[in-house]
Amino acid sequence: MNQKTTLKTTEDDSRKYKAPALEKGLDILELLASTSEPMTTSQMASRLGRSVSELFRMVLALEYRGYIAAADDGRDGYILSNKLFTLGIARAPTKTLLEVALPVMSALTRDIGQSCHLAVASGDQIVVIGRIENPGDLGFSVRIGYRRPLIRAASGRVIFAFQAPDVRDVMLKALGDANPEEVDAFISSAEQARARGYVRTPSDFIDGVTDLSAPVMGYRGALAAITVPHVVYHPERCSVENALESLQQAARKISSQLTEHSH
Repeated sequence: MNQKTTLKTTEDDSRKYKAPALEKGLDILELLASTSEPMTTSQMASRLGRSVSELFRMVLALEYRGYIAAADDGRDGYILSNKLFTLGIARAPTKTLLEVALPVMSALTRDIGQSCHLAVASGDQIVVIGRIENPGDLGFSVRIGYRRPLIRAASGRVIFAFQAPDVRDVMLKALGDANPEEVDAFISSAEQARARGYVRTPSDFIDGVTDLSAPVMGYRGALAAITVPHVVYHPERCSVENALESLQQAARKISSQLTEHSH
């Protein structure tokens, strides 16, 4: 047993109140939130150091209540549903962010003929909390609730870049066991983003898409990032350069309105 495990065991033993069943459910939710792949009950049991029989009823209960769902793409296992996300955005600060951002994002998509989405940081990941699809017949968009490691997302670079040093330190600690070389590259690219005021980078998983991302600013740093996955159309309605300029204007407008709203 390592020091970390020993410390956790000591903390668990010292707690006055325990709820084993609830904690099993939370373990399952946190595990599924940390991975982009579906997991079977036996895989969950193995990762959590529990037996399948311990988790079986809990998995069924979480599925019945809508917190997890069977993968619908032919793969075996369960994935996290959007229910926790929906509960989360009902909180006032996030709700206000969406109320302010969505109309501006809608105007942006009409102006540039591209989809856009709004993402926030969640631990070592980014999560998409809002999107507006391309108003045309064809387009590329990211679903609400989509998660990706912070260090591998354009929006993650932007959100990290525009933070106070102490907040950056907390975010770096949340990366845990991430590859040190990847973390160094992430920090370097974030510094470039801060100097430029935006991220412009080819998508690393969709050919022909350029990710454009700009920060939505609060008092102490970036609250979120607006990202346009810019698709090359023929004929081209809006160049990457023009789309980037419009994106930055939209991000500044949302930031300004959020500041006014908080007064």
